[in-house]
Amino acid sequence: MRYLPLRDEDRAAMLETIGAPDVEALFSDVPEEARLSGPIEGLPLHASEMAVERHLGALARMNVPAGEVPFFLGCGAYKHHVPASVDHIIQRGEFLTAYTPYQPEIAQGTLQVLFEFQSQVARLLGCEVANASMYDGSTACWEAIGMARRITRKTRALVSAGLHPHYVSVCKTMAKFTGDTLETAVPALAADSDLADLASRIDDRTSCVVVQYPDILGRIEDLQPLADAAHAKGALLVAVVTEPVALGACRAPGEMGADIVVGEGQSIGVGLQFGGPYVGLFATREKYVRQMPGRLAGETVDAEGKRGFVLTLSTREQHIRREKATSNICTNSGLCALAFSVHMTLLGEKGLKQLAAINHARAVATAERLAAIPGVELVTPAFFNEFTLKLPVEARPAVHAMVERQVLGGVSLGRLYPGEAALANGLVVAVTEVVTDADIDALEAALKEAVA
Repeated sequence: MRYLPLRDEDRAAMLETIGAPDVEALFSDVPEEARLSGPIEGLPLHASEMAVERHLGALARMNVPAGEVPFFLGCGAYKHHVPASVDHIIQRGEFLTAYTPYQPEIAQGTLQVLFEFQSQVARLLGCEVANASMYDGSTACWEAIGMARRITRKTRALVSAGLHPHYVSVCKTMAKFTGDTLETAVPALAADSDLADLASRIDDRTSCVVVQYPDILGRIEDLQPLADAAHAKGALLVAVVTEPVALGACRAPGEMGADIVVGEGQSIGVGLQFGGPYVGLFATREKYVRQMPGRLAGETVDAEGKRGFVLTLSTREQHIRREKATSNICTNSGLCALAFSVHMTLLGEKGLKQLAAINHARAVATAERLAAIPGVELVTPAFFNEFTLKLPVEARPAVHAMVERQVLGGVSLGRLYPGEAALANGLVVAVTEVVTDADIDALEAALKEAVA
């Protein structure tokens, strides 16, 4: 039995107050094709709990599990080995049940975890200060653009064509409500990125330049010239890292002049989890700390001189007046941040570098094998663990053909950029430490058959 506490008169009064003609108007921002026009197809309207479990189990078995087949998907979410000790530690009661500390100094354990997380993220991204995590990489990217507007008092953001299209979509959605102007583009299926073009387009109206490192095609470039060009015009450089393991081998963006570095922390400690929950990374220079969204845990000493932790900065609307808030993100991804921190601690600096070296070596070996297939061209000569191929056929059908052979062979650019014919033959392949020689053999065989 459904419980509907509101009468038709109540709903009408609420709609009149907010100025909406009907309930459907509340969903006007949701594309028509994404809305349900009726019950979900394939699900019965009424069934017992056991019948529902059986039915949903059958639907789940239609998936191809990432851990049971050769897996080469990436583009912002990566399959890495997470030690069992990570899961064991984060499921301890004092971590699993802890929530946002509204009387923060009482929650010393939670604050210490956040402090250690911040310290690791700041060092990893090459910045002076990091916050206590955000929802995910895409929302962190938008928050960086908003922060750049507050600092520079400008509203024109130049977005690299190499930024993940899902991140671009999130930023465009949020910009509708802030007045920011985002200038975006679609990447070219080529070895060179658009950084030189971006540098030439920076003017006195530009708040920031947003680049991904490595970018959506896996390309890696020196960010220092772009940072210099941005700073010369009073703009900020925002760098986005979707694969933090890459920073075990590549220079940190903050060391190359980036003013704000954000990213997705999923690769370290957090599984794929069907797309979430993940953990957003956010770091910046100390002089901008008061414009940074989220929360900041700090270290201090108590009246007896003992080490302690405090909530140093809270710029979110739950702690201060709404008009003074820097963000409406009101919860840090605490448990995922803990998983990140535990895994990073287990790795250490030496372990992260070793992990990065393994990723890169396996990716290079795989790229060489695949580029030797007749008609297949390696687009990205320099990369970390993710590279782009240009196939002699459209990539989406090729990916589906490989799935039929139980190989998840990569992400087609046609899926990320529908309607862009110039990208239809592009295939992005990610290779991590979990990939075996047998997996590479299977991918090579499946791709040969798919492009024949």
